[in-house]
Amino acid sequence: MHTEMDQEFWDRRYAEHHRVWSGNPNPHLVTTASALPPGRALDVGSGEGADALWLARSGWRVTGVDISEVALGRAREQARLEDAAVAARVDWVHADLIEAPPEPGGFDLVSAQFMQLPEPARSVLFAGLAAAVAPGGTLLIVGHHPSDLQTAARRPPMPELFYTAEDLIPLLDGGWDITASEARPRAVEDAAGHAALVRDTVLQARRLGTSQAPAPHSAGPA
Repeated sequence: MHTEMDQEFWDRRYAEHHRVWSGNPNPHLVTTASALPPGRALDVGSGEGADALWLARSGWRVTGVDISEVALGRAREQARLEDAAVAARVDWVHADLIEAPPEPGGFDLVSAQFMQLPEPARSVLFAGLAAAVAPGGTLLIVGHHPSDLQTAARRPPMPELFYTAEDLIPLLDGGWDITASEARPRAVEDAAGHAALVRDTVLQARRLGTSQAPAPHSAGPA
């Protein structure tokens, strides 16, 4: 299964820019993970590494996965600037999690921040991520809400990439406690540099059950 946003697309985008993202961890991840005991985390679409390294500083053992080798190279470089103990808590993995889903039940936290994919790739990816959450673990999916298309925020004019939390709930199998399902407001600057309000799709759910002994945390073949 392939989309236009494949490895070639992302390698080219990263190569064309000195830095693509801000270097700061995503705020919804910080809010969620700060309330959880550190364990095994899967950071999906880890990009230049800000979320994975923030989790590692907070005591998590992290698998940072990205489809782009260029992005992973930057993430590894950023990790080398960290304390050695922090850097050692992150495994960087090159993988397409649509083609090679993560280990079922392997993670206490699975975070996917702004993975904007069309169907059917989106459902395949997110269903695989839900399956990767261990009993007692947390799934956090954050995306651009369809209402953003009605604002002046920088968004691609491609409605098929946007989704609501309600669109994602059917992808969860039985045995979840949904703790957030909303369009959460966030202040940003629009394309003209003016203040704007967007809404982030936020789905947070806890898999029911008790955590088992730690399992290997491979996210798929490199």
